[in-house]
Amino acid sequence: MTSKISRKNFLKKSFFGASALSVSPLALSAAFPKKELATLINLNKCIGCEACVYACQESNEHKFPKPKKPFPQMYPKRVKVADWSDKTKITNRLTPYNWLTIQTVSVQIKGEEKEINIPRRCMHCQDPPCVILCPWGAARKNDKGISRIDSELCLGGAKCKAVCPWEIPERQTGVGLYLDLLPSLAGNGVMYKCDRCYDKIEKGERPACIEACPQGVQEIGPREEIIKKAHALAKETKGYLYGETENGGTNTIYLSPVPFSELEKNRPKGKGRPHFKQTKNALEQGDNLAKIMFIAPFAGIVAAFGRFYGFFKKNSLIQENQNEK
Repeated sequence: MTSKISRKNFLKKSFFGASALSVSPLALSAAFPKKELATLINLNKCIGCEACVYACQESNEHKFPKPKKPFPQMYPKRVKVADWSDKTKITNRLTPYNWLTIQTVSVQIKGEEKEINIPRRCMHCQDPPCVILCPWGAARKNDKGISRIDSELCLGGAKCKAVCPWEIPERQTGVGLYLDLLPSLAGNGVMYKCDRCYDKIEKGERPACIEACPQGVQEIGPREEIIKKAHALAKETKGYLYGETENGGTNTIYLSPVPFSELEKNRPKGKGRPHFKQTKNALEQGDNLAKIMFIAPFAGIVAAFGRFYGFFKKNSLIQENQNEK
């Protein structure tokens, strides 16, 4: 039987070898980050005020979709429209307009019923299947351990959602590259999720949700330091951790006063509400390994075409505006 370590090495070597000629240096650095930032979310502190939720919405509003209607008729008709443009105020689940939600769970602690409030968003995996298995090269991971979806390249095929253990990304129809390419056949929109305020981090700032929190629920820092602190707090409080090893390791670490199996049992269920189950590394599954070998040579080429097309379109629009003036 193949060991976990050898599988992971095989994955990285295979991805590198198959894609070295077609993937940009940016994509390669994203696949093999130098130093990652992680966040520690201390559930002992969260009061469920949603300050982080609204700060996220305000800070990232310029990234939210602005769909064109009416939507093109998709073929085959089984491809469903996903339209959240009239439900932008929803906060009790993840949507293309709400990248952070609070799950409130009632649990028993020392014989007393207490509420645990849980900020949920993208886990930002160390080996993100959404990035490596995106057939269009629209998803990427930077050297800070942040995975994000490029809305200018995404065709909305939802492969990222299908391979995400927590089914995090959400689609909005009527936006993106598919409208210009094959509006009735390709994709049906763009996928959206938390991008960890990567643009703020690039400027040396903290993510909006962390800045806005009045209780200091989240801490961000180098992953090795966050892991050490998480273990120290878990030992001190007799708490439990989630995210360190799930899906091969993530950059979101939760500290809870009760086992995560208790949170999972009592959490709000339904779409857009991520679970707390024990999760194996999605990239170690045999079918996904095969898909990586197939996808890798083409994803970089498709992404390069998408960037070229986006650049061409943007310049065409600028020229049209200048001509109108």
